[in-house]
Amino acid sequence: MEGVSYQRFPRVKIRELRDDYMKFELRDTDSSMANALRRVMIAEVPTVAIDLVEIEVNSSVLNDEFIAHRLGLIPLTSERAMSMRFSRDCDACDGDGQCEYCSVEFHLRARGIIIVKLRRGQELRLRAIARKGIGKDHAKWSPAATVTFMYEPEIHINEDLMETLTLEEKKTWVDSSPTKVFDIDPNTQQVVVIDPEAYTYDDEVIKKADAMGKPGLVEIYAKEDSFIFTVESTGAIKASQLLLNAIEVLKTKLDAVRLSEDTVDADDFGELGAHMRGG
Repeated sequence: MEGVSYQRFPRVKIRELRDDYMKFELRDTDSSMANALRRVMIAEVPTVAIDLVEIEVNSSVLNDEFIAHRLGLIPLTSERAMSMRFSRDCDACDGDGQCEYCSVEFHLRARGIIIVKLRRGQELRLRAIARKGIGKDHAKWSPAATVTFMYEPEIHINEDLMETLTLEEKKTWVDSSPTKVFDIDPNTQQVVVIDPEAYTYDDEVIKKADAMGKPGLVEIYAKEDSFIFTVESTGAIKASQLLLNAIEVLKTKLDAVRLSEDTVDADDFGELGAHMRGG
């Protein structure tokens, strides 16, 4: 209908926050936006990772390629990655990827390091270049160890029907849940919901109620506009910064979609255009 706006204003509420862990609620939006945010956190938020290794001396038992691969998977502090340039778009080094704007240089000279165990007399000496990248290109650039979300469950117990059960039947029904969602109040002997988020949508309590001849004993719905996210960072950036960066990347991609309606080609979006072509 002309003149009607379907714009929504998602809200985020932080429940738990540590440097490498975050749990938050995302409300007033739908699953497409929740999944887009999850995918961006995993594959689109840039970090810095070792991308080029020049080994000068390696007398360890591991070959050069093995050590280079291990170095690439070490999370590097990437707080400034958003402001760096992608090496392919850097005009300061013509895409060579070895300048202060798009790379960081490391030198390693050691006779004992956890990357590889060295015997007495063995040595490892190398030069490494770290570059900006995203998890879509290679997993070593992904800042997220785990990003999951679930629909927030809404659980309604039919109290009248529940009162027709004996205490033993209530205990049997409560124990039918694989997770500790329900319990029995020791004072009132009533079944109560103690942790709705522990519900895994397995329908076991619903099946048990049907088997007991009590269909409709409990009704469980997934709130379609409310999600609970769990985020674990690799340590490259803090979990809170991972969320903020993901929102910025998602906003940029949405702005690009709006611009595309004005027949602007994706190639005109600079560093973003290269990633848009890949989906």
